[in-house]
Amino acid sequence: MPIYEYECTQCGQKARKFWRTFSAVDEASLQCPRCDEHSFRRLVSRVSIIRSEGSHLDDLADPSNLSGLDEEDPKTLGRWLRKMSHEVGEEMPPEFDEVIDRLESGQSPEEIEESMPELAEDMGAPGSLGGDDFVDL
Repeated sequence: MPIYEYECTQCGQKARKFWRTFSAVDEASLQCPRCDEHSFRRLVSRVSIIRSEGSHLDDLADPSNLSGLDEEDPKTLGRWLRKMSHEVGEEMPPEFDEVIDRLESGQSPEEIEESMPELAEDMGAPGSLGGDDFVDL
């Protein structure tokens, strides 16, 4: 059951499509939801292992993940966030990496928030920390 990612050659809209079987793949049938174009380029996407949300949450809730975490120390908080982002397996936007880099350099969360107020405003916007740029076909 492959999930392929595509980019519209006309407008650049990124999209993903779930196919029930490999033999069901019919790229000619794809239509861009933004510009109605039928011409797509298949993207090389990250390999991901689909797990249930419950299984993921169980792993993340493991108390051993919190060992060594000193929430008062930005450096350990940054290392912990980096580890958790790898555990989640989702690609994070550059802003997330910037926040982690700043924490690991010793900058406090409050200082980061003051210098990057747009992060709080952008949460949930397409392409922000709250989502990705892909639509489902």
